[in-house]
Amino acid sequence: MSDHATTESGGAALVEVRDLVTVYGTGTGRLGRARAGLRAVDGVSLDIPAGTTLGLVGESGCGKTTLGRSILRLVEPTSGEVRFAGHDVLGASGTQLRRLRRDMQIVFQDPFGSLNPRLTVGTIVGEPLVLHRWRSRRERRERATELLERVGLRGDDAGRYPHEFSGGQRQRIGIARALALEPRFIVCDEPVSALDVSVQAQILNLLADLQGEWRLTYLFIAHNLAVVEQFCARVAVMYRGRIVEVGPATEVCEAPRHPYTMLLRRSVPVPDPARRVTGEVWPRSDGARAGEAETAGGCVYGPRCPFATDLCSRATPTLSSVNDAPSRHAVACHHVATIPSFEPVAANCGTIGP
Repeated sequence: MSDHATTESGGAALVEVRDLVTVYGTGTGRLGRARAGLRAVDGVSLDIPAGTTLGLVGESGCGKTTLGRSILRLVEPTSGEVRFAGHDVLGASGTQLRRLRRDMQIVFQDPFGSLNPRLTVGTIVGEPLVLHRWRSRRERRERATELLERVGLRGDDAGRYPHEFSGGQRQRIGIARALALEPRFIVCDEPVSALDVSVQAQILNLLADLQGEWRLTYLFIAHNLAVVEQFCARVAVMYRGRIVEVGPATEVCEAPRHPYTMLLRRSVPVPDPARRVTGEVWPRSDGARAGEAETAGGCVYGPRCPFATDLCSRATPTLSSVNDAPSRHAVACHHVATIPSFEPVAANCGTIGP
């Protein structure tokens, strides 16, 4: 199966990513020796249809945030292709890039660190309007007030400072800022991970309402499989810069096929104090393989996988369909056909919100 697996059946892709690579730390080290660098994003391809949400999950450091920022060119990719509504994002510059940035925005993970504490909320929300020379000063103030009210705050909050708000309110301010230029695509970089569970539900409901009202397209980055299952139509699982599984959110969460996705699923805490989970969430691989250094060749998950063979160290698996169903569920694993079916520890991925 091709890496177009993230495209909804019959839907036109608004965002197209092909073989995207982002490497950190390249250049020359001591004694003039070249540094290989860290491949934070390693040949990722995905499509996001207009008006839909693609979830992106994986452990910390797997490259999720770098991928989102590379798509927006907040981080410059090393190679690959990104197209937005048919336009070449990586090849754009000057006026063309400025126009594209109006349609592509981001909601940052940290609601405390993403807002300038020295600016009022009205100034923060209106700053994109100033940068893009949007109409008059009076109209920009009115727009900022309107956006604050749309995300559930009061219009007179525009004169207050970020430290006067709670974490959930600050995240609403960040969402208002992202909406200022009426974008079509928003990268939501773990927008609820720093919030209480009840507040998470409120922010997710707000994002869902805005999507229905404005037909927004989201790349939703998260750790929590419960959030992804309930909020996203499809989900891509990322490990060490590569997509290892992709498919409908319900299928990937409840019936994962890649060993790494199974591990993520088994690691979800069981919300039942009476249930005691014993033993390992996943069988350990043999000691020699677990201690091996991860190399550029072969399967990236091989050194941790209990089902790995010599083939896994020699050949890199590509995304291939696990069945002929129209759901387009794909896995990058040599042994997906022989790996035992997933047996959940809990009945589901858990719940969010009250």
